[in-house]
Amino acid sequence: MPHKNIQIFDTTLRDGEQTPGVSFTPEMKIDIARQLDRLGVDVIEAGFPISSAGDKASVKDIASLGLDCTVCGLARVIKADIDACIDSDVKMVHTFVSTSDIQREHTIKKTREEVVEMAINAVEYIKGHGLECMFSAMDATRTDTDYLISIARAVEDAGADIINIPDTVGVSSPPTMRMLVSDVYRSVRIPIAVHCHNDFGLAVANSLAAVESGASQIQVTMNSLGERAGNADLSQTVMTLESVYGLETGIKTKYLVETARLIERYSGIQIPPTQPIIGANAFSHESGIHSHGVIKESKTFEPGIMTPEMVGHQRRLVLGKHTGKHAVKKILNDAGLEPSDKELNAILERVKDLGDKGKKVTDVDLYAITEAVMGEVAHTEKRIMLEELSVMTGNRVTSTATVRLTLDGKPYVGAMTGVGPVDAALKAVESLVDGNEMRLKEFRIDAITGGSDALAEVMVGVEDSKGRMVTARAAREDIVMASVEALVNAMNRLSAVPKK
Repeated sequence: MPHKNIQIFDTTLRDGEQTPGVSFTPEMKIDIARQLDRLGVDVIEAGFPISSAGDKASVKDIASLGLDCTVCGLARVIKADIDACIDSDVKMVHTFVSTSDIQREHTIKKTREEVVEMAINAVEYIKGHGLECMFSAMDATRTDTDYLISIARAVEDAGADIINIPDTVGVSSPPTMRMLVSDVYRSVRIPIAVHCHNDFGLAVANSLAAVESGASQIQVTMNSLGERAGNADLSQTVMTLESVYGLETGIKTKYLVETARLIERYSGIQIPPTQPIIGANAFSHESGIHSHGVIKESKTFEPGIMTPEMVGHQRRLVLGKHTGKHAVKKILNDAGLEPSDKELNAILERVKDLGDKGKKVTDVDLYAITEAVMGEVAHTEKRIMLEELSVMTGNRVTSTATVRLTLDGKPYVGAMTGVGPVDAALKAVESLVDGNEMRLKEFRIDAITGGSDALAEVMVGVEDSKGRMVTARAAREDIVMASVEALVNAMNRLSAVPKK
């Protein structure tokens, strides 16, 4: 039977910083330590003090913060390493040595008996200084089980407070981990921790299997940072323990997303949208059936035992080719927009059109489309109707645009040149409505989706002879068309403004 309370040992500042390309500044480490303490982790492995003067200074700074959690330093079974931890004022020393034959023979070049002796000496030295001691048998999952048990018993007799079983190269499977932890658990009296790497994507599963067999502490990192493919992810591990297993971790889960984003910002490694618990898509729904369901009752297409509020997330209705009218209406209504059925259908059509072209439709896209559609539909009696637009560009600066439009029910055609296709098109429109004394005053364009075929949002401001100005927006993949639509929409709006 698993323990009811599972401790969370966070090694983001140590193993997490060993992620290729990641390096935290001392100030970042302080911020991370405080955030992890706020999150409620039991132990923070603040660093490897012997590795550098900077790391030692950071560990000491973190140890001096007066955090509620235990601050730990890492050390090999070497006196100098342990002394560096002691000098850093940590409460716990995590000492380790390779125990698998492959690592023992090719790295430290020691016999099994020498390794046991080194481990015992290190533990006794740590305990002699009145500190908590965790002992790790590095590469435990590739270590002979009988030998692993013998070294575990030896360090227990030497005074170790907890034994850690690392899956250092991530080769274990849940059944194997379950059996190994069970064997060690039955052989010692002190608590067992596990440290699982994610080389085959099994770090969280292996950690949970260890808990099933008696482990009472799990070593994790935020956002699954760590050597190679990383470590067991804190958020996934905690939420599975609490929501699926019904166990307690003491983690204030409402800070999970907040903490994950801090680590994302400081590490420079983006959280994948599909990352469980903390990813942007974790509580997002695009399908019309799913969206309709969660609008009525969130448990229809979400776990129920875990809500976005529990982890500091938000439920989102995502737009795309699978989107239904209920989702679009809900998003717009929440934003204070009340499109008519006609407008809503037009908005939905454009959203689906973008989705069919393989585009991600963001909330910003929707609002831009809505602004454009509601601006068009709002004026049922438009003075200006765009009928056709064609643009010719060459290998020189000058472009030529031809516009055909209807003004007050009469057809007009105009052509102008410009320094580019957008400039030429806007000038062509202005040339046809110049008699109404409206001119382009402001122009701004933003690419609001990625890629060379990005959705462009254009905002224009049009002013009349009395100084009245109206702004309008349009959003399309074609930048020239979006610019002309925005200009025409603004001119129609300005024409509708009562003249005083």
